[in-house]
Amino acid sequence: MATCRLSEEHFLCSICMDVFTDPISTPCGHNYCKACITHYWDTSDVYKCPLCAKIFDRRPDVSVNTFVSEMVQQFRSHKLKEEYEAKTVAEIQQIIQERRLKIQEVKRSVEFSRKYADTVIADNVQVFTSLISCIERSQAELIGVIEEKQKTTEKQAEGFIKDMKQEITQLEKRISELNQLSHTEDHLHLLHNFTSINTSPPTKDWTKVNVHQSSYVGTARTTVSQLEKTLSQEMTKLCDVEMKRVKKYDVDLTLDPDTAHPKLILSDDGKQVICGNVKKNFPYNTARFSPCVCVLGQQSFSSGRFYYEVQVGGKTAWNLGVARESINRKGQITLSPNNGYWTIWLRNGNEYEALAETPVLLPVREEIQKVGVFVDYEEGLVSFYDVETRVNLYSFTGCTFTERLYPFFSPWPNAGGRNTAPMIICPVNHTTN
Repeated sequence: MATCRLSEEHFLCSICMDVFTDPISTPCGHNYCKACITHYWDTSDVYKCPLCAKIFDRRPDVSVNTFVSEMVQQFRSHKLKEEYEAKTVAEIQQIIQERRLKIQEVKRSVEFSRKYADTVIADNVQVFTSLISCIERSQAELIGVIEEKQKTTEKQAEGFIKDMKQEITQLEKRISELNQLSHTEDHLHLLHNFTSINTSPPTKDWTKVNVHQSSYVGTARTTVSQLEKTLSQEMTKLCDVEMKRVKKYDVDLTLDPDTAHPKLILSDDGKQVICGNVKKNFPYNTARFSPCVCVLGQQSFSSGRFYYEVQVGGKTAWNLGVARESINRKGQITLSPNNGYWTIWLRNGNEYEALAETPVLLPVREEIQKVGVFVDYEEGLVSFYDVETRVNLYSFTGCTFTERLYPFFSPWPNAGGRNTAPMIICPVNHTTN
C-alpha cells in the first residue's frame, strides 16, 4: 500500500471544517461527513451541494464512500504517527540525556567524595604517625571507618548508575519499537498497537537524588578520646583540624523578630539579643514564643551542613542550639530532642549541660566565651564547640531530621541585672590557629 502523501486540506469537510467522519460523495463529486450533509439536507428546502451549489432533483444516497474512508484512515494514521513519533521520541531522548547528565553528576560526586576522603585520611594519618605502636590500631580503625563510609557512598552511587542505565536501556528499547512502528504500512496494526506505547516507560525522578558525602566530623575524635590520658596532646591537634573543617560551613544568620518573646530586645542588624524588663504589646502571633524568652533565626535549613558562632561571655544563663520548625512555642517548653530541640545551656554561672533526653553535665573548667554550633542534616549530627579552646563540648548523634531546622537562642531573664550581657551572633574567624 502506498504511503499517503496528501495534505490535510484534502480531507476536510467543507461544512464542519474537520477531517471527514464517515465520508460520502455527492453526485457532483464533492465529499462531506455523512452526519454533516445529512443535517444540511434535513434543514434545507432543496437538495444541493454546499460547495458548488449544484441542485439535485432528488435527495442523493448517503452511503459511505469506502475509498475516501480508507484514504482518510490512512491520512489519520500517517498524521498520528508523525505527531506521536515527534513528541514521544523527543521526550524519551530528553529523558535519556537527563539520565546521562545525572550519571556524570553522580560520578563527579563520587570523585569529589573520594578526594575529600583522601584529605581526611591524610590529615589524621599525620596525627597518628607521631604516636607509639599501641595507638596504630586506632589509626587503622579510623581509616577503616572512613573507607567504609566511602564504600557505602560508592555502592550507593553504583546503584544509582545501574538503575539509570536500566532506564536508558528501556527507553532505547521504546525508541526501537517506535522506529519499527513508524515503518509499518499496516495502518490497522498501527492503530491497534500505538496505545500500548503512547507513553514513555515508567522512570524515576532523579532530579533530587544525590550522592551523600559523609562529613567525617567527630570520627577521629571518637576514636582518640578512648585513649584520653595517653592522647591528650594529640586530641588537641585533632580538635584543631575538626574546627577548621566545620568552620568551612559557616552561614550568615540573623534573628527573627516575629518569633522573639515580647521582652526580648533585638539589635537593628539582628545579630544581638538581650532580655529587657518591659513586655511589649504585640498582636497574637503563633510563631512568637511566650512565656519562654526565646527567639529563632530567620534562616532555616533542610539539608546539608551549617555552622555558626555565638558570643555568650559574661552571662550567667543562656540556651543555644537548633530546633525543628513544628516546635510548640506557647506555654512551658521542655527542651529535648523528642520535643524538637537540640541544645546546651548554662545555669547559675557555671553549670553547663547538654539537654539530651537525660541531661548530660559538661566538664567545663572555665567560663565559655563563645560557642560554635555545627549541624550535618543528612548525618543527623549536632555538635557544640568551645571556640576559644577548640574543644568539642557535646554532640547529638544519630538524629533523624525530617523538618526544617532553625537556630535557637535564649538569653534568659536578666536576673535583676546579673544576666544583662547580650548573646551575639559573631562572624567566624577562619585564621585562628
